[in-house]
Amino acid sequence: RGYWGCRNLHIRNVWAIVSEQRTLGVIGALVWDRFLRTSPKGDPVEEWGGISYAISALSASLPSSWKILPILKLGQDLSEGAVTLLNEIPHVDQSCLMTVPEDNNRVELSYSRDGSRTERLTGGVPGWSWDELAPLVDICDALYINFISGFEMELETAEALRDDFSGPIYADLHSLFLSTARGGARVPTPLNAWKDWFQCFDVVQMNEAESKLVGCEGDLSDITFDPLRVKPRLIAITLGDRGAQFFTTAGFECHCDNLVGLPTATVASSGRVPVLCLPCKGDPTGCGDVWGATAFARLLAGDALEDAISKANELASQNVGQLGARNLFNHLEGKLSHFEETR
Repeated sequence: RGYWGCRNLHIRNVWAIVSEQRTLGVIGALVWDRFLRTSPKGDPVEEWGGISYAISALSASLPSSWKILPILKLGQDLSEGAVTLLNEIPHVDQSCLMTVPEDNNRVELSYSRDGSRTERLTGGVPGWSWDELAPLVDICDALYINFISGFEMELETAEALRDDFSGPIYADLHSLFLSTARGGARVPTPLNAWKDWFQCFDVVQMNEAESKLVGCEGDLSDITFDPLRVKPRLIAITLGDRGAQFFTTAGFECHCDNLVGLPTATVASSGRVPVLCLPCKGDPTGCGDVWGATAFARLLAGDALEDAISKANELASQNVGQLGARNLFNHLEGKLSHFEETR
């Protein structure tokens, strides 16, 4: 893409350098989580979460030719700890971290016995304007965006990003489906202008509950099978222990590298990839983040779509055995077998 020339004036062949080293920009929010558990012990546990789940999965899943560039705003109260956390994850470049005067985002998570979850958000890390974001994404070859807080950017910024950035963009829409009530309680809410949001990204990820809040009565085939529609080219819906469902448009290619160039017309399709090995009992927080990061990483590596989804199912299942994102990279690499080993 030619971005590396602005960093080193002595580079003679920009394309050769890009072929050796590519940069994946990661936009989201680092969160300090507080887990309220229903176990007999019942003691709250506090740990890093948010985008750190995805960064750990990217580090475990990307080819060595890619580096990870978190484009994050860190609250001043937790910025030192955030830097320490990211230092422990391989292949992470911290040159685009920004410390802001606001308190860092914190989320209190409470799980019911039926598996449902409630969240309460505090803190106030602001989102990105296009003027702030433009020079940072300009040095990236691909972008992974996870709406951890839902306030990472406004639709206007996402549209400017779509118009300016030529590489593939993956977006987990997650907290765009959550409004904030009194006291910071997060409430599932239909996504206004969802068609406009969808058009900003090459790949869109949701979970099953979120997919029912997009205003198309759960039938996404009308979107993907429209021959005139350009984006998104892939819609992925995570289904928990039932795996994941996918819809591709007529412009989707099996290898994500092709998303950088002009799309080749193919037949739109849909399908479901089951989980081959059901997860053990544990904590499901971050499983969607691990799933999406792994799927995108393997698509960037050149895996066929269903192979990428199968690997995403595998690592998301592994994540259930881990509480919090600290040491998650080692856990996904098989260097730790259970959460207790990280304490």
